[in-house]
Amino acid sequence: MRSRNTSLTTDQKALAVNLDKYKYGSIVEIGAGQEVARRFFQVGAAAGTIAKTMSAYDMAVSDDIYGHVDRYVSRARLLQMLDKEFTQVVARLAHVRAKNTTFFAYAATVTARSFKQKNECHGWVGIRLQLHPGAEPSDVIMHVRMLDNDNALQSEALGILGVNLIHGAFFHHQSPEWIVEGLADGLGSERIEVDLIHFSGPYFEEVENRLMNLHLIRSWLTRAVVFNPQGEVVVPGELFYRKPVMVMRGSFKPVTYVNVDMMSAGLRQFSQLAAVDENEILSLAEVTMNSLISGDNVDGADFLARIDLLASQGYTVMISDYVRFFRLRAYLRRYTQKPIGIVLSVRDFQFLFDEKYYEGLEGGILEAFGKLFPDNTHVYVYPSRPRGTDAAATVTLDNVQVPENLRHLLAYLKANDKLVAVQPRDDSHLHIDIAEVLTGLRRGRGEWEADVPEGVAKRIIESRLLGYDTE
Repeated sequence: MRSRNTSLTTDQKALAVNLDKYKYGSIVEIGAGQEVARRFFQVGAAAGTIAKTMSAYDMAVSDDIYGHVDRYVSRARLLQMLDKEFTQVVARLAHVRAKNTTFFAYAATVTARSFKQKNECHGWVGIRLQLHPGAEPSDVIMHVRMLDNDNALQSEALGILGVNLIHGAFFHHQSPEWIVEGLADGLGSERIEVDLIHFSGPYFEEVENRLMNLHLIRSWLTRAVVFNPQGEVVVPGELFYRKPVMVMRGSFKPVTYVNVDMMSAGLRQFSQLAAVDENEILSLAEVTMNSLISGDNVDGADFLARIDLLASQGYTVMISDYVRFFRLRAYLRRYTQKPIGIVLSVRDFQFLFDEKYYEGLEGGILEAFGKLFPDNTHVYVYPSRPRGTDAAATVTLDNVQVPENLRHLLAYLKANDKLVAVQPRDDSHLHIDIAEVLTGLRRGRGEWEADVPEGVAKRIIESRLLGYDTE
């Protein structure tokens, strides 16, 4: 397999496009100057590539060109721009350009750092292009966050990103992973975050967009991606904005009745907080990347199976590489100041109180807890009971064992309602062990089916998910 050429600079990429006389199109940018167009002009030979550049900043002008839209920095506006510009360039030039010309339209609508205020800096960026002369167009669109604190730097980063996208879409369309990986060339992970990407159209029919979004994390372009219950990738900022969030962390391999009750019980107690409107709560099943990686690779089939099974139960799913809980809280705090709840099983409690877990932090476990609980954040601890035992054997927040030197810390967190014991809604599931369920399903049909929702068992058996009946 060929390896992706990572040695090209931004200017070399722009020049490579300019020198290909059969690639021709428009570049329209709203919100942060015309940095992408500038890149192509400054390297020379742009007359062979660019039919038109434009920046319709005034809303009335923009509406007159593209039509009305409720939000100017939105996927809807981006698609309006791509539709208009691509259709126009083909209609005007197809009959006068060489027959083997492949036309394109690049568009961006962003809100960069404001002169007057520190606003959320984000936008929608995309390209519509022919990947074969005369072919129906294909799209690559994405949502980005600009992380620089200066308007000029944000504009520069968007210019580099745009060149990377145009070059990647034309020259690496047969390997969409390379398009994703190339987006950060010349930028690193500290200047631009891409938290959604979507491929569509001819030559991208076989692309599994959920895996491409997972590849954003693997490529250090984002730390988390979010899927709605329909399995579609969504923009985290739009989903979490000003909402109380309840997170259930787990491997969900597979989702079991104990997960269902854990979330239900956690939500019941979380909704009792004065600052929480029960109707606004966003409940989230979160899977960490390290539970998806086998060796150095992500098991794509395993990942898709877990997403499908969680979606079948109505869960919004987040995949993240936030191993430590306080980093998860900080991520959610970008978008909401409402209460955050994290529900976890007492079986996983040892990770929370394992000091080795916090090696590398100057303040160790104290620093970690200080960052986890600085505001309206609570961890809800769900009980467990070994299979075949009675209620007396139940392990709860009140009797769980932690290292002796941390008992006072545990007592403090409990006394201040940072750690909250969860009362199960149905304690008949406390014995369920996800490792036992996974081992059982790999042997075929059996007792494990009683430990998972009926719809989950049916999907596992019918589609042979998660290694069903392979032992």
